[in-house]
Amino acid sequence: MTEKDFMPSRYPDAIEAGAFTWRSPSNIALVKYWGKRGEQLPANPSVSFTLDTCATTTTLRFARREGPASGFSFELLFEGRSREDFKPKINRFFERIEKYLPFLRDYHFTIETSNSFPHSSGIASSASGMSALALCLMSMERKMNPGITERDFYRKASFLARLGSGSACRSVEGGLVVWGSHPEIEGSTDLYGTRYPDEVHPVFSTYQDTVLLVDKGKKQVSSTAGHGLMHGHPFAERRFQQAGEHLSELKHILREGDVKGFIEIVESEALTLHAIMMTGRPYYLLMSPGTLQVIRKIWDFRKETGSNVCFTLDAGANVHVLYPEEEKDRILEFVNSELVAYCENEHYICDRIGAGARPL
Repeated sequence: MTEKDFMPSRYPDAIEAGAFTWRSPSNIALVKYWGKRGEQLPANPSVSFTLDTCATTTTLRFARREGPASGFSFELLFEGRSREDFKPKINRFFERIEKYLPFLRDYHFTIETSNSFPHSSGIASSASGMSALALCLMSMERKMNPGITERDFYRKASFLARLGSGSACRSVEGGLVVWGSHPEIEGSTDLYGTRYPDEVHPVFSTYQDTVLLVDKGKKQVSSTAGHGLMHGHPFAERRFQQAGEHLSELKHILREGDVKGFIEIVESEALTLHAIMMTGRPYYLLMSPGTLQVIRKIWDFRKETGSNVCFTLDAGANVHVLYPEEEKDRILEFVNSELVAYCENEHYICDRIGAGARPL
């Protein structure tokens, strides 16, 4: 497929006003996407777990405007409050997707959105937020063109979400989602996220993710700026190759239920992401002292008990503690006795692999 395949030919039905609500989850990458090219295209392929509890709920209300419009008309409420500082990002999103949704200037929109987790703290709020908004907009398009198939609906929603935030394309579907073309993964593409198509051992279908909120504050550097560090980064090309190699290794690991191999790949990817941030120009240190203490505690616990617990990180200080469902009671006891002291206000979120976005 190409971008042109997402441009509509006509809309059989007209709509005047209405509202749609979607709840879309965040996701946590196992093999990290870091670095962009073109218009929101990934420099390397990635794969993620779609989460369940960490989600954004967005309601899109719309009413047809009177007469031609020169710009987009919308207001945005985040957790009940008007947020003018969010509007430039939404405006850029609308500019990118207008050729794929040519009705955008015909309506005034009210976007009401809220997160179940702290905004801008290393949990992918842009992923859940942009995917929820893209799904609301696709619900509008399907109302105007009821002939859109279910497959095309979700594929285009992921395509649009990507233009708002790259990782958002992985938050539409549930389970394991691949984004980025990889020669060994059938159907993989740079244009949108796709469900991981190969066999997955049952142990990985119910994986748990306890998110330790080590620092709820705003990230030191935006994801956009972080991705920009890859341009001219001395280790960029080797990193892109490494991501593809890790994805190849994961195929066997996921099929065979090789939890030890899973731990090696996932933790290596997390540390590589932060190493890349620390070795660019400018350079950033996104981990906090608490992050490092948690990692050491996890390593010690795993060595002492034989547990299959591991960690991963996004571009922030918070730690995602990953483990098989059968170890849930033991790991939560470990979290409460050893790790909660490193969480801000002792806060953490118990999450797991989810089923993807859903309408409300």
